[in-house]
Amino acid sequence: MSYTETTYSKTDLKEDSLRREYETDPSTAARIVRGVEDEEAMRYLVEEVKIDKKHEQDQHLGDIKRAILESDVCSDDLKQIVSTRGDETPEEVLVPNDVQQDAAAAINAGKPLVLYGPTGTGKTTFAKQLARNVGIGYSLNTATPSWTEKDIIGGVEPDYEGGEVSYRKELGCVSEAVVRARDFGGEYVVIIDEITRADISRIFGKLYTAIENPHQTVFETDEGRLITLDENVTIICTMNMSDRTVHELDDAITRRFAMVKVADYPTDKIDSLFETWMAEYAPEVKSPKLIELFKTDHRWLNNGSADGGPVMEFGPMHYRDVIEFIGENINNGGSGDGIYEDVEEAIGRAFRTYLTPRLLNTASYPQVKQLIEHYERLDNQFGVADLSPALELAQSRLTTEQQKMGARE
Repeated sequence: MSYTETTYSKTDLKEDSLRREYETDPSTAARIVRGVEDEEAMRYLVEEVKIDKKHEQDQHLGDIKRAILESDVCSDDLKQIVSTRGDETPEEVLVPNDVQQDAAAAINAGKPLVLYGPTGTGKTTFAKQLARNVGIGYSLNTATPSWTEKDIIGGVEPDYEGGEVSYRKELGCVSEAVVRARDFGGEYVVIIDEITRADISRIFGKLYTAIENPHQTVFETDEGRLITLDENVTIICTMNMSDRTVHELDDAITRRFAMVKVADYPTDKIDSLFETWMAEYAPEVKSPKLIELFKTDHRWLNNGSADGGPVMEFGPMHYRDVIEFIGENINNGGSGDGIYEDVEEAIGRAFRTYLTPRLLNTASYPQVKQLIEHYERLDNQFGVADLSPALELAQSRLTTEQQKMGARE
């Protein structure tokens, strides 16, 4: 059979000689994709052959993926399969129901969204879940202190290729989402993670303009494409902050973005999380008291105990790392490959490795003192763990802070 025709049916694509050709040669594969005649044939290539996966890395947008995403005969569900191939975002949404509703309502209203709250509440995972529900694809970008407006909208970059300096225009993450939404013919989401790491007023200047005036050009590419904030682009941001800090934000962002707090998990949901993680990551550790330790630690940190007030807001997702650490590193009486001989030691080391540093990262001097008292109470109440490693780390931080205060005096 001669394959000189410019379109391919599912029957053509299943013919052995042609299949061998497009499964082994990426350039042929891209050409074949562009010649697919209908959705049935495209579905065969995407779902059965997985032609994009054969030739390109899961997260790489190469010629084959681009050909599929730009195809007029490719449905939105197939485009999402290709654009999120290899994405391990869990399907189960863990954030509280009211948070899910508020976020969905904001997106339905066409508002850019900021998910804010303490660390460990699942903001980034929830942002990706929202993105998968909204569009055919998404990009995830993490802000840094060095970010400028160029990282959001775009700017001019030097190009040293060929030994001579030239200049080219480079898209920012939001402008890139606009281009992808247009080229792929569907809704696209851009996630900007940890935006408080950057200077928000510095990076969002032109973005504010685009939100207020969606038909105003904010950037022009080297090819002459005009970038406006397309209605098919959804912007989702995340930030770690307290309630007090959110009210101190520049009014410019709170007027233009829907602000949804991700926190306040119901007690039964937190209990279920800890029990599920123990069963999944540390099934050999049969200790109901250990689960009670995690529940109590989280509750006292966030809400306080009979002997002390709350230390700070702290999300439950951090405990998954602790439980995985314990499950992987217990030696089980010398029969396994674990590092630690008993559960008590592993728990203390897990707290020191995963929980205490994250708490100290944002703790004020009074909170460090509270954290020490908190660990002392936990250690006294629960014989299932030796929390001295976590306590020592917190005490070391307190000593450092006291030395700084003495130096200033």
